[in-house]
Amino acid sequence: MKKVLFLSAVLAFASCKKEAAENPDHNPTETYTEGESAEAKTPEALGKEIFEGRGNCTSCHQVDQKVIGPSIKEIAQIYKDKNADIVTFLKGKAEPIVDPSQFAVMKTNIPITQAMSDEELKAIETYIYSQLK
Repeated sequence: MKKVLFLSAVLAFASCKKEAAENPDHNPTETYTEGESAEAKTPEALGKEIFEGRGNCTSCHQVDQKVIGPSIKEIAQIYKDKNADIVTFLKGKAEPIVDPSQFAVMKTNIPITQAMSDEELKAIETYIYSQLK
């Protein structure tokens, strides 16, 4: 019985070793965030994807028109003019400066943006500023 267990362990180890040798292109240090595709995205493209997707931003903000909240262009222009920081606001660490009267509605999405990484928030900011072009 011991010989069977030993032989099984040796075969299992050998098969793992063989598989590792057959996949020399595999890079174990590569990591991907859940839900992201393997292809690289520009910060603007990532920001747009988050803004239109899980950020739930388009339910209140459109590029050229006020819906519930101010337009993306208006947000970008005001933050640019006041030299303010969109990322700090999205982290919940700054007062609203574009349309404070609508902040109660925006407040419901702050937990979503607070859970995002700095890279994701910076990407959203990049997308917002890209609308000034």
